[in-house]
Amino acid sequence: MSEHTIRFSLNGRAREVRVPAERLLADMLRDDCGATGTKVGCGIGVCGACSVLVDGALVSACIYPATYIDGASVITVEGLAAADGTLTPLQDAFIREGGFQCGICTPGQLIAATALLHERPHPNDVEVNEWMMGNICRCTGYEGIRRAIRVAAGASA
Repeated sequence: MSEHTIRFSLNGRAREVRVPAERLLADMLRDDCGATGTKVGCGIGVCGACSVLVDGALVSACIYPATYIDGASVITVEGLAAADGTLTPLQDAFIREGGFQCGICTPGQLIAATALLHERPHPNDVEVNEWMMGNICRCTGYEGIRRAIRVAAGASA
């Protein structure tokens, strides 16, 4: 079993971690870096709970090899708020609009919605639905999540 030293940025901070070749990004983030906001739901890349941004691209960390992030920038839910704890407009909207309940899917929902708003700052309802369909929530029924995204985008809820 080979091991690799990977160097990357995690939420704006330089990191260096030695990992076995088969180590998955979600496991490395949670166990080696303490970024426990990244949740593992299904373990096969379909529920979205483990969503993170790698160089701005939305990825499922539960199936993404950790070695692939060598030289990359990774953003997890812990990296969304400002250093002083000030929430982003999206995080604030999730709270105010009932965009979460149990919290298992919330980190992935926030990361996916962040990627959406970066790519499409003012998405319409169809774009929100299409973009977020890779993130499963068993609690909210999705309306609070959609409303939070629209509010964060500056659209009327």
